[in-house]
Amino acid sequence: MNGAQSLVKTLVNCGVDVCFGNPGTSEMHFVAALDSAPEMRAVLCLQENVVTGAADGYGRIAGKPAATLLHLGPGLANGLSNLHNARRAQTPIVNVIGDHATYHLQYDALLTSDIVGFARPVSAWIHEAKNSQTVAADVARAVQAARSAPGGVASLILPADTAWNPAERAASMLPDIGPAMVSADTIDDIAKLLANGKKSALLLRGRALHGEGLEAAGRVQAKTGARLLCDTFAPHIELGAGRVPVERIPYFAEQIVDFLKPVEQLILVGSKPPVSFFAYPGKPSWCSPETCQINYLAHPHEDAVGALTNLADALGAPASSPIRVPLDLPPMPAGALNIVSVAQVIAQLTPENAIFAEEAATSCFPLLLTMAKGRPHTHLPLTGGSIGQGLPLAVGAAIAAPERKVICPMGDGGAAMTMQALWSMARENLDVTTVIYNNSSYAILNIELQRTGATAIGAGPKAMTMLDLHNPTMTWTNIARGMGVEASRATTAEEFADQYGAAMKQRGPRLIEVVI
Repeated sequence: MNGAQSLVKTLVNCGVDVCFGNPGTSEMHFVAALDSAPEMRAVLCLQENVVTGAADGYGRIAGKPAATLLHLGPGLANGLSNLHNARRAQTPIVNVIGDHATYHLQYDALLTSDIVGFARPVSAWIHEAKNSQTVAADVARAVQAARSAPGGVASLILPADTAWNPAERAASMLPDIGPAMVSADTIDDIAKLLANGKKSALLLRGRALHGEGLEAAGRVQAKTGARLLCDTFAPHIELGAGRVPVERIPYFAEQIVDFLKPVEQLILVGSKPPVSFFAYPGKPSWCSPETCQINYLAHPHEDAVGALTNLADALGAPASSPIRVPLDLPPMPAGALNIVSVAQVIAQLTPENAIFAEEAATSCFPLLLTMAKGRPHTHLPLTGGSIGQGLPLAVGAAIAAPERKVICPMGDGGAAMTMQALWSMARENLDVTTVIYNNSSYAILNIELQRTGATAIGAGPKAMTMLDLHNPTMTWTNIARGMGVEASRATTAEEFADQYGAAMKQRGPRLIEVVI
């Protein structure tokens, strides 16, 4: 057994059985070791930002880490954008980053770089393996770190000689760390706050937004009348008919201020106080009312599900909330396509229990409003603001839940950054339906150009070319077919309904380009 084989077998021992990768020369012994562990699924991605985004999607749905395999510093650097998004989502991921052999580093070969420096901003844990005998123990600690509450990115740097030199054995899984229990005193204090008659809201995140956590939050709402809120880009939330209703905080700063204006007490459950996504001249960055009291029921590393359950019990809340989202499907549209009619078709025809890996950008607002009362589904948004996440996220989600339909509503600007994910969808025959909103523009930036006041200094034709995706216009049907994905184009609501409906009835990857 060599170091690489001990690493792969340790990953499997620790419950990590999917590896998304784009390897190079320094990782060849890891690649060869994959055949020594038949339990490990290896998924090739054509670009590292697809690797890291897919690991994010997998971790959010599976609730456990996937591994990535990245080639030296430049390979890691290519994947940093979606590792940033994964860090914001608190997704468990184990990065295995190849490096030159330890004795080769002194020669400063062309691909030598500061891997630790690249990894530090996106990693909760970093370690450099020093010899093949410790690699198994190192990766067991990496998995433990990734799984530690609330979840995070663990980066293990693997010099080539630590992979090819002999090792004794694989390691076993280490105990999980956390989540920490919330004290009884905290539960009592929050229960008293919710009984004082002030207008209250619970801002939920993490496991508080799905499964038992959401049900427990609903019990608290039913007893106290407190509003249940979630971040604009909450990483994983269960929505739709029959679910406990949660209000999503708006995107723009002034909208958040108005939204929170009535709140006198904001109770944070695994979340942080809401702030503006960007700074704007003359607009607030801190969006909670100055008079609002902010308290913590559970910090991100603490057990939000247990805290909400104990709080509901302390309040004498009902065993189950009677407050549920009603099913309210929109009428089927006709005529010209726009972002509203696209949302109506999607809501009408999407089956129950679908996963939305969503990065629709400016087209998302009617979709989110319509789907809020659609059939029950899971929503995975763009968490860190770095576009190009949606397509890779869909790859990982589809591998984590192959029995569920995955929908990827995607703006054309973001899709252009990680279109290589389509190839992995085709290769793995993933049940993903991608809807590309083709407006041939970075539409959100046209809005931001106005909001930042940049137009006041005379933004003209040259400036507008930096926000425009015409000349040439991307043809997404051709791009998808070139990647091996069945594709079609819709220009009317009727065409889109026919194409989307057909995609819902079949399995496998499909792309629909909607011209809006």
